[in-house]
Amino acid sequence: MREHIENKMYHIEILPPKQETENLQEELKLFAEKYNKVLNGGYCACITDNAMGYLAFQGTEIIEHLKLPVFTNQVMIHLNTFHTKADLHNILDSCKSLGIKYLLVVSGDGSERLPKLQPADVNAKGITRSVTAVELLKYIESEYPNDFCLGVAFNPYEPAEHEYEKLDRKLKAGAKFIVTQPIIQKNDVVDKLIDYCSIPVFIEAWMSKKISLLSQAVGYEIPENEQFDPIETLKMLHKIYSQCGAYLSILGFKTQYALIKDIW
Repeated sequence: MREHIENKMYHIEILPPKQETENLQEELKLFAEKYNKVLNGGYCACITDNAMGYLAFQGTEIIEHLKLPVFTNQVMIHLNTFHTKADLHNILDSCKSLGIKYLLVVSGDGSERLPKLQPADVNAKGITRSVTAVELLKYIESEYPNDFCLGVAFNPYEPAEHEYEKLDRKLKAGAKFIVTQPIIQKNDVVDKLIDYCSIPVFIEAWMSKKISLLSQAVGYEIPENEQFDPIETLKMLHKIYSQCGAYLSILGFKTQYALIKDIW
């Protein structure tokens, strides 16, 4: 992952079509266009896993269904705890066979419609009451040793002491890189994170003008700012966190994609 930073390779988030979409073929076509554009641009395509708790198609099944190319260094799959054990192994086996090595392991948002891994599913019965990213990390490391490079999320909006305690457990479980929740300005907690860790850190940049959506994503109220400019903010974040990588969420492919090549 460190070479992604050295080579100024953006991580660009792509959301798969929701299961309930009425125009699946159009959505699949749009996904393929975004995916290929990211790979052809030399960036890393980061595919979400039921983002915000909405049931969506899995990134691996879309890649297989559409026969999309996979460049090992340019694809990352998000993986959360809201799966059955069988589905979890199907996803991991597909990643392995496709040559996908980067996984961002998160607890996930979840919903009543989604199943949840149980402690016994990940060899954690009697150790924990609920499966989190920590248990999932440990399980993947034990069941698929050396097959994947596992990353984790870091939320600077949570109470710092609690978040760092979780981070320590994630690092011990095998985390090799970190992606922060989106920030739109210099953040003291993120500053400390960079000094705290020796593994690569990727700053998530919010590329939508809708700050209200950011509040929903991080679970904390972010004050509205009518002057917020995602592109200018991205430039600022690069200057402040020049030693870090950049993960772009909600990127406008029609309006912003062509602009990012000249920023980093």
